[in-house]
Amino acid sequence: MPSDRAPRSEQQVRVDLAAAYRLAALAGWDDTVYTHLSATVPGEPGVYLINEFGLGFDEMTASSLVKVNLRGEVVDGSGRAVNPTGFTIHGAVHAARPELECVIHLHTPWGVALSMLPKGLQPGSQWAMRLHGRLGRHRYEGLSLGVDEQQRLVVNLGLLDGLILENHGTLTVGRSVAEAFMLMHVLERAAQAQLHAMAATGGHIAVASDELASRTCRQWAGDGSEWDGDVEWPALLRRADRLTPGYRD
Repeated sequence: MPSDRAPRSEQQVRVDLAAAYRLAALAGWDDTVYTHLSATVPGEPGVYLINEFGLGFDEMTASSLVKVNLRGEVVDGSGRAVNPTGFTIHGAVHAARPELECVIHLHTPWGVALSMLPKGLQPGSQWAMRLHGRLGRHRYEGLSLGVDEQQRLVVNLGLLDGLILENHGTLTVGRSVAEAFMLMHVLERAAQAQLHAMAATGGHIAVASDELASRTCRQWAGDGSEWDGDVEWPALLRRADRLTPGYRD
C-alpha cells in the first residue's frame, strides 16, 4: 500500500534507530557487539545506517551510526569498522525491499530457542496471532557471509514481515524503525510465552485454528492506515529519554 506520510529526514531516522538500539539494550536483546539494526538513509538510494563494529547497543547515538552502501562499503568518509555479516543480511534485504526503512536481526535467548523448534512459532498466544502468516523461515548455513545465501534469504523473506533464522535467531523488517521494532517486541513476547508454556506442559500447548489466527491478525492490521509501532513508539521514545539519555546526540 503506498504511503502518503511525510518524507523522513536523515536526522529523524538516525534518532529513531539510535533509540531502537538503546531500547534493545534495555530489553536485553543485545549480544555484546554482535547483531544489527539498520535503516535506510532518506534521499540516498542504496545507502543505509548501521552500528559501528565494537560499540555496544547501549553506546549507540544518532551521530555514531555509520553510512554504508549495499556492497558493505563505508561511504561517509569516517573509515569506521562495520561487521561483514551486517552486509550479508541487511544489505541483501535493503536491496531486495527498497520500500522498507528498517531491518532488525537479533540473537536473543528466546529468539534462538524459538529458531530451534521444528514447528517454529505457533498461534498459541495473541502475540503470536498478531504475526500469523507474516513470518518465513530460513535454514541455517553457517555464518552469514555468502552471496548465494543472500539470494536464498531474500527469497524466503519475500514480501513478509520477518524470518525465523533456524538455529540462529530472528529478523523483522518495517516501513519505519518503529514498525520493525514493535514487530520484534511482539515476536519476543510470543516466543517467551510459547517456550514457557511448552516447558510447563511437556511441549503440548493449546493453539488457535488457522482461521481464528488469521482473523485475529486482520483485526490487528485494521484498514492498513495504522502501522505497527505508530501508537507505541512515542511512549518508547519517552522511555529511552528517561532511562538511557544521550542517544539523540
